[in-house]
Amino acid sequence: MSDERNERQGDAAHPRLRAAVIFNPSKQGTDALRAAVARAEERQSFAPSLWIETAVDDPGKGMAREAAEAGVDLVIAAGGDGTVRSVAAALRGTGIPLGIVPIGTGNLFARNLDIPVNDIDDAVVLAFAGIDRPVDVIVADITRPDGDDESHVSLVMAGIGIDAEMIQNTNPELKKRVGWLAYVDAGLRALPASQPYRAVYRMEARRHHRARVASILVANLGYLPGNIELIPDAEIDDGHLDVVVLQPRNLLGWVLIWRTVVWENRVLRKSALGRQFIDLTSGNRRQQIVYRRGRSVELEIEGGPQEFEIDGDEFGSVVSARFRVDPRALVVRVPR
Repeated sequence: MSDERNERQGDAAHPRLRAAVIFNPSKQGTDALRAAVARAEERQSFAPSLWIETAVDDPGKGMAREAAEAGVDLVIAAGGDGTVRSVAAALRGTGIPLGIVPIGTGNLFARNLDIPVNDIDDAVVLAFAGIDRPVDVIVADITRPDGDDESHVSLVMAGIGIDAEMIQNTNPELKKRVGWLAYVDAGLRALPASQPYRAVYRMEARRHHRARVASILVANLGYLPGNIELIPDAEIDDGHLDVVVLQPRNLLGWVLIWRTVVWENRVLRKSALGRQFIDLTSGNRRQQIVYRRGRSVELEIEGGPQEFEIDGDEFGSVVSARFRVDPRALVVRVPR
């Protein structure tokens, strides 16, 4: 009897770690998720997890706050980029590790961190037993056409212009069937009807740049689905954000942008000879796509509001925005 009492006292003195799982109950794979979490809890000697469902009007932010207030040691976001972003917004600055179990179509954040996107068991194991990596978060302070101000976070990239129009035009049923390929269909439909807009932007309160653009992207990561390397030098923990200004003058301009992203970034930059070739032939390309880097960027839209997106989700229209990096503000569980 004495040994049993001492064991209970020891457990009280050294309580087991506990995780919270934030999930969308409408998603497929919930039963497999619960089973995988139970196995991981046993292997890692965790207490039974706190399970919290997302809601239609809140994909995870309020649930993550509830988990943090409950004193959990790990928060697992089971869902797509939208769920992960919402959970991350609440965990930012807390130091509580975020584990990710991708259940969605894009999963760009998970892909860029080499988190398994097609295996729930492996992703759960990683969430419980991976290493902690502090990463940057982009904070977007936007102004709506009616003058209202809002603040949001981005883990992957945010954009104003044709990329947001493309996401707005994406067929949700097609997205469920073919995943990120649905964005290609939307892009082919959005491109002919898209109109460039004029914007004034500046990096870190330096000189202003005025340009006629198709889109301005502010990124934390460089890779898109299909192994497309949009921003070769982007790092998720370098304390900077990367800005891509797309300003094609015509259809040939789009061809040059596509050549830059698919051929130069993905192939030529991998060798010294290829980089020399890029330098010798970059004149036309630099007029179509501009890369900039800094800790913040401010932009004003001239001539009316433009569509806005964050991490592949549409966010309505804006007339101005300020983006800044919050360095290493989020801790994420990644492979060893």
